[in-house]
Amino acid sequence: MDFYNEAATWPVDIVYIGETVCSKRRELRLRDWLELANMLAASGKEVVLSTLALVEAESELGTMQRQVENGRYLVEANDLSAVQLCRERRVNFVAGPTLNIYNHVALQLLIEDGLRRWVPGVEHGRQLLQTLRTGMEGVGQPMPELELMAWGRLPLAYSARCFTARALDVPKDKCEFRCIDYPDGLPLQTREGEPFMVINGVQVQGNEIIDMAPERDALAAAGAGILRLYPQQEGMADVVTHFRNALTATGAVERRGAANHYWEGLQGRAP
Repeated sequence: MDFYNEAATWPVDIVYIGETVCSKRRELRLRDWLELANMLAASGKEVVLSTLALVEAESELGTMQRQVENGRYLVEANDLSAVQLCRERRVNFVAGPTLNIYNHVALQLLIEDGLRRWVPGVEHGRQLLQTLRTGMEGVGQPMPELELMAWGRLPLAYSARCFTARALDVPKDKCEFRCIDYPDGLPLQTREGEPFMVINGVQVQGNEIIDMAPERDALAAAGAGILRLYPQQEGMADVVTHFRNALTATGAVERRGAANHYWEGLQGRAP
């Protein structure tokens, strides 16, 4: 709660709230999220309710339906079941990065379903975005509002198995919320002891924190009107300030994290 109260004072335009990784994380329930949404909206933020990336139970669909039917806030659909709920209720939505959109035909179909803003997957590079733009122009369809990841660990994969529970040798159904002890994820090393990835429950993340601020102009040229900053436990206010300064800087911008090699069409983790 303190984190979001602080976020209300940051110079950001949009705040996404909600659980995207694991439905068992119930420190905040939908009622709490909606109260936070009202507080953030009152502070002048656009609020978006994010849905789960991996839906495994009927109860999770029920929660997702209540999110879609909230009546006030835009929803980020991270699974096609959320898209279907939005389509049936004629509700516009943000297409999240886990929807796996790789061609203009899929993008056009989702626009017909109500897609208003698209957050491409972290592996989408500059060239793929240009290919999609060309395809959309070929069918006379403008690109939707585009939001690109600019800061944070790359969310790489999701699984029905909880990696954190497995690493700590406890059953997933009796995990006792061990992931709460690792707010920035559980580091994973190679056999040689080299930092490799970070596990976050059912999610796998890259080890490096990506900073795309130096690519500010390239992101804008690709059509990005919004930059996404994935949150971290400490120092998030400084991250926001870093990007606000980058948006107004006239010269080169200092990189405070790693480069996203996917952006240039390379492997995500380069030596």
